Formats: sequence, C-alpha cells, structure tokens
Amino acid sequence: MSLTQDKKQEIISQYQVHETDTGSSDLQVALLTARITQLTEHLKVNKKDHSSRRGLLKIIGKRKRLLGYIKRKNPQGYQELIKKLGIRG
Repeated sequence: MSLTQDKKQEIISQYQVHETDTGSSDLQVALLTARITQLTEHLKVNKKDHSSRRGLLKIIGKRKRLLGYIKRKNPQGYQELIKKLGIRG
C-alpha cells in the first residue's frame, strides 16, 4: 500500500535540491503529498478502514508542520512548492 520504488524515485528526481538530496523539506512534502493522494483513493473504496484513516490524518499533520517550517524559512519557495504540488486551493 506504500509508494512503489519507481514512483518514489520519480518524485525524488523531480523535487531534489541537489544530486544526493534524499530528505530536504520540499522533497519530504512531495513524498507525503503522493502518499496522501494514494491513501485518499484507498479510503474512497474502503470507507470502514479506520486504521488507514488515522494514518492519513497523521501524515496530513506531518505535512502541515513541514509546510509551516518551509513558509517561515523560505516564503518564496513555499509559494512555488504549493503551486507545483497543486495543494492549498
């Protein structure tokens, strides 16, 4: 149910800051967003899967904290990131 290795590598190559980057804030937010999308689709089919719903809420909270950090440290980068990911309507 997690991200496949190919999908994860694709996201990493798209959002990494430098060649060996595997954990920058922008990259973490991108990976969490992909996971949130995947879990949301799963929960549309499996409405009674409450343990996955709880996991989804935890992931959403983690992404929210990371976005707050990015917004404080780099407001311009924050705007670019949310536009690129298509979040925060």
